[in-house]
Amino acid sequence: MTKPSPFTVRGRHALLIMKDERDIAIVRRQFDRLGMSVTETDPSQAQSQRGPFDVMVLDADCMPIKSERAPLPTIDAPIIALIGTETPSRLKWLLDLRPASFLVKPLRSAGLYTALVVAFDFAQRRGEEAAYIEKLEDRVRSRRVVFGAVLQVMRNHTLSEEDAFALIRQTAMRYRTTIEQLSAEIIAAGGIPNRTNRSA
Repeated sequence: MTKPSPFTVRGRHALLIMKDERDIAIVRRQFDRLGMSVTETDPSQAQSQRGPFDVMVLDADCMPIKSERAPLPTIDAPIIALIGTETPSRLKWLLDLRPASFLVKPLRSAGLYTALVVAFDFAQRRGEEAAYIEKLEDRVRSRRVVFGAVLQVMRNHTLSEEDAFALIRQTAMRYRTTIEQLSAEIIAAGGIPNRTNRSA
């Protein structure tokens, strides 16, 4: 499935967590021009919102920062933060949310499209990085399993590490399976499993 371009915003859905009517009107008008749908909510009701949303526009000035749990919905969407009060405590609270983009208040009609593109690009890159890290972690786990299987075969057959790995590789090819899968079976069975009477 082709991922949407960060520059394509038409048809996307935004959640606005804002209070100021003037700012809401500006954002709503711009999203309407861009072909986006909008769900508006008061900050006190934000936790009750459920997606899917493509982006969250959050007025950081109207959020309580002293409470242990900020009243934000748990949705997987990039955050565009609206910032007017530049105090260290509020900026620290905001940074902990890891916003994808921001706009400085007072809002103007210009700049929102740029903030959206940056936010969508940020979310896409973050997803790709998470998938890459997961792939690397899978490789590390697989190598541990293979190493454990090599040690098992070395002990069982009094082989060198190189010969034990060669035996596992040859057996995996004969069974038409992966080295990782066979290694997991070796560890589970305490040795090379007998597959002579069943298919791989």
